[in-house]
Amino acid sequence: MYNRVNQILEQYPLAVNQTGKGRGATICDTDQGLKIIKEYNGSEARADFLYKVLAFLRENGQKRVDCIVKTTQGRTIAVDADETAYLMRDWYEGRECDAKSREDILRAVSQLAQLHTILRRYQEEIPDFLKVRPDALLLENQKHSRELKKVKNYIRNKKKKNDFEMEFMRRCNSFLTQGDEVIRLQNAEIEKAQNQSAANSVYGICHGDFNHHNVLFSREGVAILNFERAIYDVQVSDLSNFMRKIMEKHNWNPGLGMELLQAYEKKRALSDDEKKQLYIRLAYPEKFWKISNHYYNTSKAWVCGRNMEKLSRVVEQMGAKERFLQIISSNLMF
Repeated sequence: MYNRVNQILEQYPLAVNQTGKGRGATICDTDQGLKIIKEYNGSEARADFLYKVLAFLRENGQKRVDCIVKTTQGRTIAVDADETAYLMRDWYEGRECDAKSREDILRAVSQLAQLHTILRRYQEEIPDFLKVRPDALLLENQKHSRELKKVKNYIRNKKKKNDFEMEFMRRCNSFLTQGDEVIRLQNAEIEKAQNQSAANSVYGICHGDFNHHNVLFSREGVAILNFERAIYDVQVSDLSNFMRKIMEKHNWNPGLGMELLQAYEKKRALSDDEKKQLYIRLAYPEKFWKISNHYYNTSKAWVCGRNMEKLSRVVEQMGAKERFLQIISSNLMF
């Protein structure tokens, strides 16, 4: 690996003082600041687009993003002797956003709103490979619901059921009903969007993997990192992904959920269509599906006690989650 890193470093117009390991990559202290080198699995065209978007963000006030460094030959990727591609990006010191800290998560969501505001001003053509199908999430949720029914049928036909399986059967219909209702709403929103060009306003460039691990805090400010999964999609998908993970850790506390929404909207107001999309993304019982999917795809002769703990936690959080979703949807016309 040492020789491979050297092969890559030789392709860049900078001097390296020392290197170290971090986040599954190589962090380099250079004469141009901290850089990180990481294996890259995407296309060069995608890397070229990311280079432009990240440069746009920095030029428009989002100073601490991990911009791509070009090679001496002006390429966004570097390739070693085995034809493995790598990206070199700017890097920053700082502490990771603490998902249990109210101050941290409110600050992170505020920064996300600023990021989205800037990205909505990006005027260059969006390549097709970045665009997500309008029905992509609908198809995913339909698939998840089919899988839930498959697990339900499997467990129902078992003569002897363990504690996890009995609890699953007690709760499954309720979660399936939730999923069916979300799918109905998704179908309605997609049909409406086909007749309203204004519906395109919910779309924009998304980070694609916005979570507390990709937000760093330091005296110099907030850094948002790892844009490799950037997509062109319903922009609040970033917000919903972040909120879902945070809210699960905080037992779907409705008060905290509203604080997160307010922190985002202080920087960027959401339209009713965007709030509907946020509701849809939070309302599907994804956690229940994940637990059942993990159960079905592992040895069913021995069910890990952790599965039962997770299932119990999801059930315990149902009431608080429903209250929060009711608050979001209270003034929306579906």
